[in-house]
Amino acid sequence: MLAGCGGGASTLAPAGPAAAQIAMLWWAMLAGAAVITALVLALAGLALWRGPRPTGERGWTIWWGLGFPMSVLAVLLGFALWAGERMIARSDGALQVEAEAYNWGWRFTQPGPDGPVVTEGILYVPAGHPFDIVLTSPDVIHSFWVPQLGGKMDAIPGHRNIHRLMADAPGIHEGLCAEFCGLGHAAMRFEVVVYDPAAPPPFLSAESRP
Repeated sequence: MLAGCGGGASTLAPAGPAAAQIAMLWWAMLAGAAVITALVLALAGLALWRGPRPTGERGWTIWWGLGFPMSVLAVLLGFALWAGERMIARSDGALQVEAEAYNWGWRFTQPGPDGPVVTEGILYVPAGHPFDIVLTSPDVIHSFWVPQLGGKMDAIPGHRNIHRLMADAPGIHEGLCAEFCGLGHAAMRFEVVVYDPAAPPPFLSAESRP
């Protein structure tokens, strides 16, 4: 059961602030669900053990059966809204790269020292700096997802979606399309190469430049 908790596609092995908040929310939801489940089972066991009672059960139903679960869910909702607001892209001068999703691949355009650099299936971003992914698609709906860096966002034909992410340290992370888009969907993957901003960007050879 724990085999899916590790590896490059695990959301529980965060490598960026957005992914860390998503993982924290997941653990908070798991803890809240566990507490509510334990309470429901305890109340059910108590009802079976005590047998039917003519009066006095209304308080248990309202305060424990409804009040406690609603309080837990309200706290979880508030935390989710707070975490989601921190992931919204802002006009703060962050690095902006373009990602074009097509059947069935990814084309990235990122700024280079001599002009834009275009790469196929590999995105290069600096560590420790927020960056915005401008998502587009010429054909059908795709979805950009790097589990270790943050949540997913759709690439919709005729529309530009902007996704804010950041990587904590240099490394390589797996990315994939998270929206079924046709027969080649399973192979529609890419890599995010996070490099040290103090070193020259490890862009591909000059043949990848327009």
